[in-house]
Amino acid sequence: MSATTTSIPLAPISTAAALDDAFAGTPCDLVLADGRRIPLATERWRRSASTIDVALFVERCTGPTMDLGCGPGRLAEALQRRGVDVLGVDISAEAVRQTRARGARALRRDVFDALPWLHTWAHVILADGNIGLGGKPHLLLGRVAALLAPGGSALVELAGSGTVAVQEGARLVVGARESRPFDWATVGVAGIHDVSADAGLVVADVVVVAGRHVATLRHRGWRTRPSV
Repeated sequence: MSATTTSIPLAPISTAAALDDAFAGTPCDLVLADGRRIPLATERWRRSASTIDVALFVERCTGPTMDLGCGPGRLAEALQRRGVDVLGVDISAEAVRQTRARGARALRRDVFDALPWLHTWAHVILADGNIGLGGKPHLLLGRVAALLAPGGSALVELAGSGTVAVQEGARLVVGARESRPFDWATVGVAGIHDVSADAGLVVADVVVVAGRHVATLRHRGWRTRPSV
């Protein structure tokens, strides 16, 4: 008689609770609908900003900056230390706690909830693939466009050279617990122009450092001032 094994179902939790555990140090995987598992880089996010982070984001932010999906706050901390007025936003209470512990301001809120000071931010950051939040990147970038001041810029990390891929029913698995399904998206260099246009934004440039791609987006019709 052959032996059989029975898998034990994972305990369901909210996405925010799964992220709380991940940011506290429990390994966490993003599980796509087709079964692929992608480990989240939470250990890197919990450390201080790297030299690559600084080159891609920190050095390019010179005015009030909102970091959407700030996680444990490594970018917010680095910006704060440079004297930049920064506000981190995340649905995870643990992320907000750690960001505040680093000395930066943070707000526990969904990016599609009411956010403060519309049309006043010099920069909005979507790092670490956060362009995928909600699975509707054109709607998310429309939200970003409403946050930016005239002449402001969004710094959006992309997934390499691909286009746009939406994953419905993705989940986070952390320890013996599993989040409820949610939609997620990836946007590559080839897809960012169309997605930005749908949101009233244009791609000013794409910077590549150590294999990471970050697009600079601005309001359509924005022009630099002529030099005097």
